[in-house]
Amino acid sequence: MPVIALNSCGVSFGTSGVRGLVSDLSDSICYAYSQAFIQAVGRPERIVIGHDLRPSSPQITAACSQACGDLGIEVIYVGALPTPAIAYYAMELNAPAIVVTGSHIPFDRNGIKFYRAEGEITKADEQAILAAQIAVPDSLECAALPQITEAAAASYLQRYTDFFPADLCAGMKVAIYQHSGVGRDLITELFTRLGAEVLPLGRSDKFVPIDTEAVRAEDVAQAKAWAAEYGFDLIVSTDGDADRPLIGDEQGNWLRGDVVGVLCARALGVETVVTPVSSNTVLERSHWFSTVSRTRIGSPYVLAGMAEADNSVAGYEANGGFLLGSQITRGETVLKALPTRDAVLPMLALISLAKAASAPLSSLSSSLPARFTASDRIPGIPTAWSLARVAELREGALALSELIQMDLGEVASIDSTDGLRTTFASGQIIHLRPSGNAPELRCYTEADSVDEAERLCHSVLQSVEQFYRQSASTV
Repeated sequence: MPVIALNSCGVSFGTSGVRGLVSDLSDSICYAYSQAFIQAVGRPERIVIGHDLRPSSPQITAACSQACGDLGIEVIYVGALPTPAIAYYAMELNAPAIVVTGSHIPFDRNGIKFYRAEGEITKADEQAILAAQIAVPDSLECAALPQITEAAAASYLQRYTDFFPADLCAGMKVAIYQHSGVGRDLITELFTRLGAEVLPLGRSDKFVPIDTEAVRAEDVAQAKAWAAEYGFDLIVSTDGDADRPLIGDEQGNWLRGDVVGVLCARALGVETVVTPVSSNTVLERSHWFSTVSRTRIGSPYVLAGMAEADNSVAGYEANGGFLLGSQITRGETVLKALPTRDAVLPMLALISLAKAASAPLSSLSSSLPARFTASDRIPGIPTAWSLARVAELREGALALSELIQMDLGEVASIDSTDGLRTTFASGQIIHLRPSGNAPELRCYTEADSVDEAERLCHSVLQSVEQFYRQSASTV
């Protein structure tokens, strides 16, 4: 039996699970990762396994399932479901979970997320998994996946229908941009149950890489066109595995994820909010929360920050994924904690805010200070190159003005919590960070207007890409 050393197999952890090219995620590698996960967290009696709608996901899931079955573990297969739905059901069963998904990254890549019975694995768990050496059968044959357990989908729906009023969406037309999101049917059913007139749009049999943190220009234009054509009250969507929301107002304007997070936390009435350093500073400027904590980018870091809170706590990421760390009680209704990214809770929480104010969804942002963010990425830039440039900027070996060829005035502060985040005396912010999931460089900007933030982001990425091309041509 060949032994696979996971720390040198070419597939590793990013900010959210194992990620890699589908061609590198062989049956043997996926088998080894699954058994290493079990080795790291302890062998359970049963495990919950599900996946997204990527073409490669069922085969990867079969390899993960085979690895667990070979250890004598009962596999509860829940089929194609949102990642938070799978995690929530596993937590109810006090069982670990494996979710096969590449989230928003292109379909030629995929990934695996691992959950302990109590929620997401930690960075320490990741290191324990990577340190494992797993013996894989010489002739690995993956059996057909078990029959789907429908209880997971039902449990996830009940989580929301038990907490929110049955008529929450009565009188509303809700458009659902379905594309290839794994939660498209479940979310459609949920809004129907809550009284909405549901308008399904844009369903696709081909995988669409929706990144809620860097929304594609065609999706921006499409939402506005749909709003003009159909006259809905709001439009919602998610990324591929439905743990990050995309929420648009009645005019088809997509709300930034870090604004959605602030509003969702406000609607739930939590006292402490934890979010990565890349999120909009409107969080602090709102003065809505007793404690605000900033972390590195990635849900494991947000979860670690949430664990330090001594009162009601929630977290969110700039992509809009919302993590609820405390149970929320309203009268006789209870919303249990779900300490992993979720896309559905922010959708319903923002609707409840708008309903309470008897105002359209577009009015919610006006309750916040005027600070706006933009983000985008340069795909195809090697991670090593990006890391080297950020290190040079941090150490002073490279001037920011040399890299981006812009005069932004005096620097007020520099934050190197994750990448390099520079705040200028003008109030503008530029944050450069190599992606943890793919070979790309991300840029986050913040300014006093939408146009200014977007212009700044575009200009920075254009300058950095030009710098990269010039440096690559001299090698």
